[in-house]
Amino acid sequence: MRKDDLFGKYLLVGVTFLDAEENVIEQYQTHGTIISVDDRTGVVIEKSDGSGRYTVPADTGGIHPAPPGDYQIRTTGEVVVDPDFMSTWTVFETMGSTIENYKKSGFTDLS
Repeated sequence: MRKDDLFGKYLLVGVTFLDAEENVIEQYQTHGTIISVDDRTGVVIEKSDGSGRYTVPADTGGIHPAPPGDYQIRTTGEVVVDPDFMSTWTVFETMGSTIENYKKSGFTDLS
């Protein structure tokens, strides 16, 4: 997949946070329209809830076409219908404050 193919498409993102023993600490989902694709800054979406932007790595191997269907967001019950793409990521051994940063803006500004 070319990065140019992503711009303007709808992306569903899932992030799983694991501790050192690989136990699930938390799972997070968000979604929105892809507004930027750049090797340096990543793939950026404008979140559908109006809470800002979210960034995933520019690794297109981590972004796949989403099978048609309804996808329910676990934490809110919201249903996303027929997103264009989906992206799942696993984050290991994170501290609570870092998890909140990942949930706020994604894989950027994690300091």
